[in-house]
Amino acid sequence: MAVNEKNLQFEIEDKPFSRVLVAVDQDDSSSSIKAFQFAVTLASRNKAKLGIVSILELEDLNVFEALSPEKRNEISSSLLADVNVYVKIAKEHGVKEVEGFVAEGKPAPTIISDIIPTFKPDVLVCGSKTKHVSKREKIFIGSQASYLAQNSPCSVLVIRK
Repeated sequence: MAVNEKNLQFEIEDKPFSRVLVAVDQDDSSSSIKAFQFAVTLASRNKAKLGIVSILELEDLNVFEALSPEKRNEISSSLLADVNVYVKIAKEHGVKEVEGFVAEGKPAPTIISDIIPTFKPDVLVCGSKTKHVSKREKIFIGSQASYLAQNSPCSVLVIRK
């Protein structure tokens, strides 16, 4: 079907987001920072509540860290402190309502199964490590961003650095 004015007659409504969730990752600070900056701007302009989540990846821990409750608590506390820095910065940049989340597990599945049902965002913002394939010049998004985009019950915006 060819596009013409006749079949494009509809009203465009302003549909602001009321709840924005952003995933930040300690391991990929550059794309996480870009995603965070975008989410803060989006939340501020829409006067939306902002959720900030970071997941402690248990696979990244060595055996001692994984088996030691004290060490896991220490690492989790450090992650929570990092999220609280993001919360503080978001508030300083005009976002009135901000909530931080920390969980353990595989990042994308944990965000889908635990954080999204709790926070109920309209949109999820995440960063992506970009992989270039030289021969075809294709760009692929990272596996976590891809999983989130394919499985999230809300819209997903993938921000590249």
